[in-house]
Amino acid sequence: MEWFSSLFTGSTFAVLGAALAVILSGMGSSKGVGIAGEAGTGVLTEDPSKFGRVLILQALPGTQGIYGLLVAFLILFTNSQVLDGSLPFIQGVAYFFAALPVGIVGYYSAIRQGRVAAASMNIVAKRPADSMKGVILAGLVETYAVLALLISVLAVFAIPGIAA
Repeated sequence: MEWFSSLFTGSTFAVLGAALAVILSGMGSSKGVGIAGEAGTGVLTEDPSKFGRVLILQALPGTQGIYGLLVAFLILFTNSQVLDGSLPFIQGVAYFFAALPVGIVGYYSAIRQGRVAAASMNIVAKRPADSMKGVILAGLVETYAVLALLISVLAVFAIPGIAA
């Protein structure tokens, strides 16, 4: 039973939060990039010279995974107690909850952004000169991922006891 209770430490919760930030936002990004990539390959089979325009749209949903990774690094490396196992329980739970906005919003916004990017491939295919309009439309979805990143970062830095 002591082994079981040793799992529920502050450090465990903090590391779990960091892992969820990376896993959820990474899953969303991989799905979003895949959705956009599937549409992009159709465009490229017709006109390979449009690769640069397609690449921009496909890369956009990948940023949410980067945001999750950034929050995970902040959690793991802004407080030395996280990795040495001495983090108080309440701080670990706080880190866990601080990671949730970027993880959850990153997951959903990356998938939605991938869908918008995929639809925007039609602009690249039919009106390449207007392809930046598709980038802007897909970029608007990014707003919510950036807001979630901001909240997660602010929450991490608001947790007391961060070593300077």
